[in-house]
Amino acid sequence: MIRSLWTGTTGMHSQQLNLDVISNNLANVSTNGFKKSRADFQDLLYQTMKVPGSQSSATTESPTGILIGLGVKPAAVSKIFTQGDLIQTLNELDVAIQGEGFLQIEMPDGNTGYTRSGALKRDSTGRLTNSDGYPVLPTITIPDGTRQITISEGGIVSGIIGAATTSTQIGTLELTTFTNNGGLSAIGKNLFTETSASGSPQNGTPGTNGVGTLLQNYLEGSNVNIVEELASMITTQRAYEINSKSIQTSDEMMKTTNALI
Repeated sequence: MIRSLWTGTTGMHSQQLNLDVISNNLANVSTNGFKKSRADFQDLLYQTMKVPGSQSSATTESPTGILIGLGVKPAAVSKIFTQGDLIQTLNELDVAIQGEGFLQIEMPDGNTGYTRSGALKRDSTGRLTNSDGYPVLPTITIPDGTRQITISEGGIVSGIIGAATTSTQIGTLELTTFTNNGGLSAIGKNLFTETSASGSPQNGTPGTNGVGTLLQNYLEGSNVNIVEELASMITTQRAYEINSKSIQTSDEMMKTTNALI
């Protein structure tokens, strides 16, 4: 009877983690470039009371065994890198990534972060940065007095500088791809970092060799589907309740057994 108590406990712990993941998805439903997460679970070891295929007589063997499961455990929390909806902003420094790729961001510690959020800004020196002021790589500095800034699908940043009447190329945005996006480490602030599981970063020009393209005046929204998350939340709640019910039932059965003594 104690076994069922602990098995139910593992189920409740797992469903609590599942709800934590769902809550984070819903909290970031309006976060630009956010990628939803999904919790994956595995069953635990089994207690073998009868080995499958064991001899049941001199000439026969048992077609099945008796294997008692001991619960469930979290196996992974995976990021789902599907495309988010494109949201028109009419801001000339906003760019949405269509397809594969990440913008490179230089973090304060000198390491490189990667983001799908294209809400770019200009700092006091004219450099393109993210919302926290971290510079975009490769560094692009927009001169004072530049107007009518354009960003092409291929990442070319141009603008009319000063009294000029024609557009001048200022720099080029690059996109970085990885062999396994799911292996990236999410560190917050819409940033990911490279890990051994993600593979090495491969920088490329937007629109070439399978790299995505850029769309100016748009942002990529979160890929969280509210209806799906709410349905998952209901399922998780019911699973949590039924696991707590199994613990309650085990307790009542033990109480009955004790009353017989």
